[in-house]
Amino acid sequence: MAVPKRRVSHGRKARRQSHQALPVPGLAVDKTTKSVHRPHHIDLKTGMYRGKQVLFKDEGGESAGETK
Repeated sequence: MAVPKRRVSHGRKARRQSHQALPVPGLAVDKTTKSVHRPHHIDLKTGMYRGKQVLFKDEGGESAGETK
């Protein structure tokens, strides 16, 4: 069975672990509603994406010619 010959120093351990931190996800702020959401994703609070209403649409407001 493999056993380390020397103890790993604190500095060597810290340098190795410095790359293991989880990145903080980027956040975008909507200009009109000031709500925070992930960039390039639908804002789940308002249902808006790039200035257009994508979610939470009124069912009666759609015309017959539109397709999803």
